[in-house]
Amino acid sequence: AALQKHFGLAVEAGTPLLGVVSRLTSQKGLDLVLSVLPEIMRMGGQLVVQGTGEASLEAAFRMAADAHPGRVGVFLGYDENGAHRLIAGADMILVPSRFEPCGLTQMYGLRYGTVPVVRRVGGLADTVRDAAADASAGNGFVFEGAQPDALREAMARAFAQYRAKPAWAQLMRVGM
Repeated sequence: AALQKHFGLAVEAGTPLLGVVSRLTSQKGLDLVLSVLPEIMRMGGQLVVQGTGEASLEAAFRMAADAHPGRVGVFLGYDENGAHRLIAGADMILVPSRFEPCGLTQMYGLRYGTVPVVRRVGGLADTVRDAAADASAGNGFVFEGAQPDALREAMARAFAQYRAKPAWAQLMRVGM
């Protein structure tokens, strides 16, 4: 609720809150997030974004927030403490990178109980195990290709599990 308030979102218990903390660059796959935003809205989710980077992505996220007041919140800047609050307060952290040698964002998410949704690449592939592939050891949701449909499918799986509260709690515990 505090994160929803901070970003000017509707305070709604039980609403899946997705977070992005990233440099806003094409390497990070954030165009994919913008492509699936209609599905996030349709499925009843909210999105919060913090970062800076390419002017076109900054503008696109600003426009998304303007188009979805109370559903999308954006902070264009760097704030280490704010990044940790965002990751800890969100239900899911999106990391759809095109390449990612290591990655810390998903590690923070796992530690905070924020379920990562990541592309299977680099350090993301090394640290996030898909919940559908291994229900007992899965700690997030993984997708293969850097295409909107791949992220869309992973999001649908994540939202379905989010609504199954005992399974979601188990997923969070495994991640932590």
